[in-house]
Amino acid sequence: MTNQQHNAHDEKQVRRLSFAKGHGTENDFVIIPDESAVIALDLALIAALCDRHAGIGGDGLLRVSTVGALVDAGLITDPDPALSRDDWFMDYYNADGSVAEMCGNGTRVFAHWVYSRGLVDRNEFLVGTRAGAKKVKVTDSSATRATVSVEMGEAKVTGVSSCFIGEAKFAGLGVDMGNPHLACVVPGWGANDVAELNLVAPVFDKDFFPEGVNVEIVTELSDGVVTMRVYERGVGETRSCGTGTVAAARAALADAGQVDGTVTVHIPGGTVEVTIDGDQSTLTGPSVIVAEGTVTI
Repeated sequence: MTNQQHNAHDEKQVRRLSFAKGHGTENDFVIIPDESAVIALDLALIAALCDRHAGIGGDGLLRVSTVGALVDAGLITDPDPALSRDDWFMDYYNADGSVAEMCGNGTRVFAHWVYSRGLVDRNEFLVGTRAGAKKVKVTDSSATRATVSVEMGEAKVTGVSSCFIGEAKFAGLGVDMGNPHLACVVPGWGANDVAELNLVAPVFDKDFFPEGVNVEIVTELSDGVVTMRVYERGVGETRSCGTGTVAAARAALADAGQVDGTVTVHIPGGTVEVTIDGDQSTLTGPSVIVAEGTVTI
């Protein structure tokens, strides 16, 4: 092969991909703007982009596309009928490339992105997810920072189960947020106990959670406040998990003998507020866009 042929071959292998990087309470994401859903995001590419040593780094990846484009590309089927073809859809993937039904922190970052970049003209709108349409409200917004509230739907209790983390057994409440959670309120534990836990991969009941599970370790409710850590399926421990904070709030309220209420949830990456009211829950917290650029793939 001549040098000219070799260079031409190399050019065919190289693509530049536009991206942004954002986080919600330090649960961080690679953002790929792809309105027409034409970028081939396979498992290997997603994992490479999310790699913290050789890639951009993130707990997950958010593709920004329209409902219609994703349907036409065969990437989603039967979207929520509340959505139109022109609505924006959060095509979300875990860091290992696996599909996740829902991500609360990701939804906040996604909503901040589309609003701050002028892709919607109102600060209240619907975001499509695989767990249905989510109503969002963006306030205090700039190009880099915003506060976002997301209507997360029902925090549905699915029963009780338990898991082992190392040699320790933790009992918890199964909560369906569109994705599965096991929220374990630990009697007598405070914030320091949670912080000192060696949070290795939980061993859980695979009959109860056949699709895997996100596990939260939570303190008891005290003056409307809990502290938690989370181990996410397909990722590992993350600094925060939006759906996990709602599941934790549901479990902490139940543990305290309450059905509804507002809970301040401290996670390693910051603080969010969760309100549970009947079959509805709302998550409010910050979003930060930290970088924009292109990456060679």
